[in-house]
Amino acid sequence: MTMINIATFDHSGQLDAYVALPAGTPKAAIIVIQEIFGVNPGIRQKCDHWAKLGYLAIAPDLFWRIKPGIQLDPDLDAELQEGFGYFQAYDPNEGVQDIEATIRAIRMGIDGIAPVAKVGCVGYCLGGKLAYMAAARTDIDASVGYYGVMIDQMLNESHAIAHPLMLHIPGADHFVPADQQAAIHAGLDDHPKVVLHDYPGLDHGFAAEMGNRRNEAGAQLADGRTRDFFARYLG
Repeated sequence: MTMINIATFDHSGQLDAYVALPAGTPKAAIIVIQEIFGVNPGIRQKCDHWAKLGYLAIAPDLFWRIKPGIQLDPDLDAELQEGFGYFQAYDPNEGVQDIEATIRAIRMGIDGIAPVAKVGCVGYCLGGKLAYMAAARTDIDASVGYYGVMIDQMLNESHAIAHPLMLHIPGADHFVPADQQAAIHAGLDDHPKVVLHDYPGLDHGFAAEMGNRRNEAGAQLADGRTRDFFARYLG
């Protein structure tokens, strides 16, 4: 495991981040934004996959203010409930600031890693929400959100999205019911920078790297679309 330290946006503290390096010069960088389960093996594996495709991949520990180093297994009920508790305690506004600090660190160079100009992000669950917020509040070059929660409550920020955003929406998401999905479509279908993909019958977490939530066909379809999206907008 390779970890680096990133200074917060206001330089009042620092957070750890998992980093996966490509074999050669990175074509771009991708920030992998955690679920409520921390930078666990599944999130680290996603970073490793991006590195194999030639990207610098970094997963910041966004729960560091609550409890650094959280790694939970969503298939274990006690750890699932623990994750819900962290979600309730978490301030996503601070999370976006930490993502912005990560963007800045990547572009400036950090811990001996050469600067990378183009930066994208991909997030899951809570991370999907934060990917949407990053698209609206930062200058990140491209963003992807999988089953992002509570996006329907932030559609008033959509006017600020200046760079491409892709959202993957499972039709049977028990955390994002049909009325919320409809609101997301109504608010974003006509946005020139946003593309939405629906996955009928699939539930929240279908693209998890491992565990009971994964739907192999759905994950392969969504991940292929994400790879193509980043290839187009990041290189």
